[in-house]
Amino acid sequence: MISLQEGRGSKAAKRRAARVLCLRLAVVGTQPRVWRRLLVRETMWLSRLHDAIQVAFDWFDYQTHVFALDDLKFGNPVKRDDLVVEDDRDVTLADLNLANRDRMTYEYQFGEGWKVDIRVEKTVVASKGVQVPSCVAGERSGPPEDCGGLEAFHDMLACLKEPESDLGKEWIAWLGPEYDPADFDFEKVNLALRRLGK
Repeated sequence: MISLQEGRGSKAAKRRAARVLCLRLAVVGTQPRVWRRLLVRETMWLSRLHDAIQVAFDWFDYQTHVFALDDLKFGNPVKRDDLVVEDDRDVTLADLNLANRDRMTYEYQFGEGWKVDIRVEKTVVASKGVQVPSCVAGERSGPPEDCGGLEAFHDMLACLKEPESDLGKEWIAWLGPEYDPADFDFEKVNLALRRLGK
C-alpha cells in the first residue's frame, strides 16, 4: 500500500502554484478617471510595485512615496515618534496578504498629494507565456509630474481645451505639443514594465 506522503505527488502538492494578482489602480479624484489594470505576481516586492506604478502613470520617481494598508505604512523607511514607515524593499504582496484584502493606497509626491487606490480585482494561477508585470487596460494619460496637484491638473485640462488662450499656450509650452490627456500608450508602458522584470 502506498502512503499519501510517498511518490511524486506529495512534493507537487506541497509546492504552491505561483499566483498572479489583477490590480486596478485609479488616481483618486481625477475626472475623467485615470486608471490602469496591472497583472503582477503575488511574490512581487512592494518596492517593485512602486516602480510599476511609476511606469504605468508615466511618473519619474523623484518624489517620496508610501503605501498605506490599514495602520501600516511602507516606503522609504522612516522612524519618528509620530510616524513609522517600514521599508517597502523588505515585503512582498503575498506578505501583505493583498489577495484577501479590499484595498491599499499608494501616495506619491506629498506636496501635490497624488493618491492611487489599489484594488485586487481577481487572483489567477500564473500561466506560461503571460508576461508579468504587464498592463492590460487603462484610460488617459497620467497626471504630469509637478503639474501642481489635483486641482491644478483639472485646471490644466480645462486650459488645454482652449489652446489659443494665454494659459492654454503656457500649458502646451510646458507639456510639449505631443501631450494628449486622453492618450494612453499600452506599448510604451508594457515595454518599460518588461524592463522591470519580476
